[in-house]
Amino acid sequence: MQLTWSPAYDEKIKAYENIAIEYRRTLHQYPELSFKEYRTSQYIYDEMFKLDHVEVTRPTKTSVLVKITGAKPGLKIGLRADMDALPIQEDRPDLPFASQEAGVMHACGHDGHTALLMTATKILSEMTDELAGEIYSIFQHAEESQPGGAKEMVETGLFNDFDFIYGHHLVSSLETGLIDIKTGPCSGNSDRYDVTIFGKGGHAASPHETIDPVIIGAQIIEKFQTIISRKLDPLSSGVISNTVFQAGDPKAKNIIPDSVLLGGSVRTLDADVRQLIETEMARVIKGTCDSYGVKYDFNYRRGYASVVNNAETTAIIEDLSQTLFPNQIVSLPPFLGGEDFSAFSAIVPSTYLFVGSKNVAQQFDYPHHHPKFGLDEASFPIGIKLFVSIALNYTKLVH
Repeated sequence: MQLTWSPAYDEKIKAYENIAIEYRRTLHQYPELSFKEYRTSQYIYDEMFKLDHVEVTRPTKTSVLVKITGAKPGLKIGLRADMDALPIQEDRPDLPFASQEAGVMHACGHDGHTALLMTATKILSEMTDELAGEIYSIFQHAEESQPGGAKEMVETGLFNDFDFIYGHHLVSSLETGLIDIKTGPCSGNSDRYDVTIFGKGGHAASPHETIDPVIIGAQIIEKFQTIISRKLDPLSSGVISNTVFQAGDPKAKNIIPDSVLLGGSVRTLDADVRQLIETEMARVIKGTCDSYGVKYDFNYRRGYASVVNNAETTAIIEDLSQTLFPNQIVSLPPFLGGEDFSAFSAIVPSTYLFVGSKNVAQQFDYPHHHPKFGLDEASFPIGIKLFVSIALNYTKLVH
């Protein structure tokens, strides 16, 4: 594959690596929750506004879009990074740039994503003579909270005529230096549910005079797992995780409560499996509650759809990556976690990758959404190089 790339580009990325780290550490110190990224988005806007040859706009209250126009005709492509944090108290007292916001932390790597795209945008703004078409850096808000910032940005209509959108995620489960690329689904459908069961409470010594909602709730949870084991094709993917069971008062252990709240998450890859599980859950709840003669409320909420990598665009990006990063490409099974990049991939041919950022020696191997989560900053040049090389080459590779 003949790519537009030279050692000079690698030298530029190396020269800008400290800028990426500075961006990331600043963002990490001042994390903000979904839809509240006012300081974060203003910081991005101000830094990007300093650049030459760019147009900086605000598609929504807390997102930023940076347009770079190449000197040559070409396609319209987007490079996406998310920016929001999580409601988690950071537990890394050794970190000199630890979160300054109590109970809020960048525990998923979005600070890194944003910093890499900011740095790539800075580099690309200095090489417009070598670019073709229009390159858009999409700094997206609210990935962590449904309905998601990507959906809000897509609803502006600004991305309907894009030819391609690319994104990647730094992951602490993959060694630094490796890049995970796959065609088809790469994340899961991410749904949530609540079930409230209305029984008849009473004295614990007289259970025969009550309709115990705790017993009903326990039976429903058990039956949920038979959906997976007996209704779902063993070769298909699906999981029901009931993570909430609230009933009674710890100070009143002699009282059978009137009601129980169940809640949890459903993860699937296939649309048909998604529908099957939702239908079967409704059947299980109704059948169990009807058998006891109790009422219930069932609220099933569909969240992010699965991110599906377009076969043609992903083949192009995989070839490019194999050329630039030989012996560093892997293809792992899909991850069932949710990712709202799916709002972009649903309307535009898209590719989403995972970039390794695991370093056991530095204890950057805690799972995402953990109070001790961290990123290996040695992975940053890889992410920057992916953004820059795709911007430089995508139009050429398609044609």
